[in-house]
Amino acid sequence: MFKKLRALFHEDWCPECTETMEVLKKQLYGLPQMVGHYESHSDASYYIKNLTKVTKKADIPTGYYACGAHLYRCPKCGNQMVKLSIFLPVRDQEKYEETFFIKNKEMIKYILEN
Repeated sequence: MFKKLRALFHEDWCPECTETMEVLKKQLYGLPQMVGHYESHSDASYYIKNLTKVTKKADIPTGYYACGAHLYRCPKCGNQMVKLSIFLPVRDQEKYEETFFIKNKEMIKYILEN
């Protein structure tokens, strides 16, 4: 119980066994939401449908939100999850809105393939 509670405070610790997780992939995506019109979505299907792969922040149109994705895998128990960090690029800075940890298999597959 104590180990699982500790894992809540370390994003790279496995919530199942508290082993440090490996980053399998990092990718930047654009979102179809503009500044002033941000809506929170915690459902993986929204992101699977709306993420647009970009190679660098400069490729994100001005005033649009972006999403940094990290695919994690636990080397001990094999648990996988995706961390999505939603932010607005503003003058070489990132204004973060929220971060989600998603264990959805379709989301994991989407990040691996895109």
